[in-house]
Amino acid sequence: MGRLSKLTDFQVHFWGVRGSIACPGTENTRYGGNTSCVEIRCGEKLLIFDAGTGIRNLAKKLVSSDNLELDLFLTHTHFDHVSGFPFFSPVYRTDTKLQIWSGHLLPDRKIEQVLGSVMMDPLWPVQLEHLVADIQFNDFSAGDTLELTKEIRIRTARLNHPNGATGYRIEYGGRSICYVTDTEHLPDRLDETVIELIKDADIFIYDCMYTDDEYPNHVNWGHSTWQEGVKLANHALVKQFVAFHHEPDHDDRMMDSIAEALFEARPDSLVAREGMTLCV
Repeated sequence: MGRLSKLTDFQVHFWGVRGSIACPGTENTRYGGNTSCVEIRCGEKLLIFDAGTGIRNLAKKLVSSDNLELDLFLTHTHFDHVSGFPFFSPVYRTDTKLQIWSGHLLPDRKIEQVLGSVMMDPLWPVQLEHLVADIQFNDFSAGDTLELTKEIRIRTARLNHPNGATGYRIEYGGRSICYVTDTEHLPDRLDETVIELIKDADIFIYDCMYTDDEYPNHVNWGHSTWQEGVKLANHALVKQFVAFHHEPDHDDRMMDSIAEALFEARPDSLVAREGMTLCV
C-alpha cells in the first residue's frame, strides 16, 4: 500500500498534478499548479510519465547526476502533457540517454514527428534534431506489454480520450502502480478496459478532472471524476486510490473539500499534490 513516509525501492513522486494548463498562483500553493509529470523509481531505474510543466522541476533534481539513463512514457501528446519537454534540461546534455515511448499515434503518426512539430520554428528556437542527448523514439500500440527489463514489466491500455491516450500499469517486484489519465468514463457502466488494467493494483492514479456535479457540462471532453475513480478502485480491489489531473480552476479550498469527500468515500485515498511521494 502507498505510504507517505518510509522510502522503498518502488515509489512514485508527483512533479505536476494539473490538467489542461498550468495555474501558478497563491490560491494553488498546497496542491501545485504544474501540469502532468510523474516520476516512478523501480530500484535504480527512473521512469517518467508525461512531460507537462512539472518536468522542469524534475530536471532540477537531476542536474547533479551524470550519465543519465531515462525512460519517458507519454499518455498522449496534448499540449499540457508535452509542453515541459523543451524545458527538460537533460536533453541538452551529451551524457543523457533517453528513451521516449508513445502508444497512441500509430499508424498515422510517430512520436518523433509530433515532438518535432512541438519544437518547430517559429514555435521554439531549438529544434528536435539539434538536441545533443542520445534520444531513441519508441512507438507502440496501446494494449501492448512492454518488458522494459527483466524486473520491470509495463502493461498498457487504450483510454477514452480525444486523439487517443494510453494508460500504464508498472509492475516491479510483485507490486504495481497504475497511471490512468486522461480518460472519460462510460455513461452506463464501468470501463472494463480500465478495470482489467488496474485490478489488485497497489496504487491507482486516475484522471479526476471534474466532480460529478461538474461533469454534465463537460461530456465528451475526455475526462472523468473522483467519484467514478472511487467506483473503479472499489470494483478492481485497488489498495490505494489517488486523484490526479486536477481542474486548473479548482483552488486549494476546492481541492481541500474534494480531498475530504474522497477520504470519506474511500479511506486511505489521496488527492495528488506536487512534491508528494508514495512508496509501495
